Amino acid sequence: MSDLRSQAIAVARRLSGAGHIAYFAGGCVRDALLGAEPKDYDIATDATPAQVLKLFPGSHDIGAHFGVILVKAGGFPFEIATFRTDGSYRDGRRPETVEFSTPEEDAKRRDFTINGLFQDPETGGVIDFTNGQEDLRARMLRAIGDPAARFAEDHLRLLRAVRFAAALGFEIEPATWSALCAAAPKLRHIAVERVREEFLRIMLHPNRVRGFDLLDASGLLREILPEMEALKGCTQPPEWHPEGDVWVHTRLMLSLLPEHVSAPLVLSVLLHDIGKPATWTCDSEEGRIRFNGHDALGAEMADGILHRLKFPNDIIDAAVSGVAHHMHFMHVQSMRTAKLKRFMARPTFDDELELHRVDCLGSNGFTDNHEFLTAKREEFSQAPVIPPRLLSGHDLMRAGYPAGPELGKILSAVQDQQLEGVLTTREEALEWVAREWKPLQA
Repeated sequence: MSDLRSQAIAVARRLSGAGHIAYFAGGCVRDALLGAEPKDYDIATDATPAQVLKLFPGSHDIGAHFGVILVKAGGFPFEIATFRTDGSYRDGRRPETVEFSTPEEDAKRRDFTINGLFQDPETGGVIDFTNGQEDLRARMLRAIGDPAARFAEDHLRLLRAVRFAAALGFEIEPATWSALCAAAPKLRHIAVERVREEFLRIMLHPNRVRGFDLLDASGLLREILPEMEALKGCTQPPEWHPEGDVWVHTRLMLSLLPEHVSAPLVLSVLLHDIGKPATWTCDSEEGRIRFNGHDALGAEMADGILHRLKFPNDIIDAAVSGVAHHMHFMHVQSMRTAKLKRFMARPTFDDELELHRVDCLGSNGFTDNHEFLTAKREEFSQAPVIPPRLLSGHDLMRAGYPAGPELGKILSAVQDQQLEGVLTTREEALEWVAREWKPLQA
C-alpha cells in the first residue's frame, strides 16, 4: 500500500472514529478500479466544515461555501468535502448555493457516472449510485442524469469529457456526445485560463491525437483555436507533402511526437504552419504551390493566439521561437560553424529539433538535416557549444580601441573565429585583432 493511500485511510478513520461517514470519492475510486495508482485522494463526508476543522486543527478553509476543507497529513494534501446538492448555476461554472445532503444526492450532482463512485476506505467496498461501475467495465463516458443539464451547469465539463475520454480510451455515450456538441459554443463564456489549462492537459497527454480528434469533431477546437479551421483543405505541393493538406500534416505530426513533451513543443507543432493559408499562392504557369513567409507570419499569429489564451510568457516565447525558426533547419548543413553553434546553443533548440524531426517524418520523410544536427550535437558535446569569450571589451580598450559600435563588431568577429576553431587563446585573439583592425586611440 502506498504512503499516500495509508495517509488517506488515516484521515478517513479520524472522521469515522468521530461518528461520521467518510468515503473516498470520485477520481481516486475510478482510477483504483481501473488498476491505476491514484495521484490524490478526495474524501466525502457527512461532517460539516466546522466539524472537519475541529477534528483537523490548522487545516485550510479553501471553499467553505462549497463545504471543502484542505487537510494535510503525512505531507500529503487531502480535500474533505461535505456531501451536498447544488443550487442553480448562473455563470456556467459554479453553483450559486449549496445544501449539505446525503451520499446519494451528492453522487448525482457530479459530472460523469465514472466520477460518481464512492469507496469505503476500510472495506474497499464500492458505493455506486450512478451505475458507474457498469460504465467502467464498458469503457463508456456517460453524463449523470440529463447530459444537457450537466453541461449547462458547468461548461468546463465539455473539455473534461474530452480529456477523460482521451486519457482513458473510453467512448462517449451517444446522448452525452450529442449534448456536448450542441453545447460547444458555451465554452466561450468561461474564463480563458480554465479553458487553456484543460486544453493543455489534453494536448500533453500521450493520447493527444484522440483528444485532438474529439475536440475537432465536437466543435470545441473551433472555440479555442478558430484559426486552425483554415488548415483544412489548404493544399500543399505533393512532391514535398504527399500526406495531404496542412491539417492532415499537423495531425500526423502530433501522432509522431513522443509520449512526454513540453508545452512549447506541442503548441509549436499545432501552430507551426498556422501562417500557410494566408500565404498560399500557386504559380499559374508551373502550378507550383508556395507559402512564402509563412514562418514569419505564423510566428506573429502564434504570438497573438497564445497571448489571447493567456499562456505564461516563457511558454509563449519558446513556442513562438519554434514557429519562427522551423524553416531554418533546411539550411543547417550550409551554415558556417560559428553560425551553426549559435543556432544550436539557443535554449529552445532541443524542442525545435524535435519539431523539425516530426515535420520531416510527417511530410517528405527526409531526415538528413536531423541526422546532421544529431551528429553535430555529439561532436560539440565535449565542450560548451558557446565557450567563454577569449576577449572582453576592456581587453580591446586597453589595446587602444575606443568604446562604441565598432568594438562590438570586433568582439563578434573574434567569437566567430573562436567558434570556427581558428583562435583558441587570448594571445592569438589579440594578435589576430591587431592584424585585422588597426587600433585607433580614444
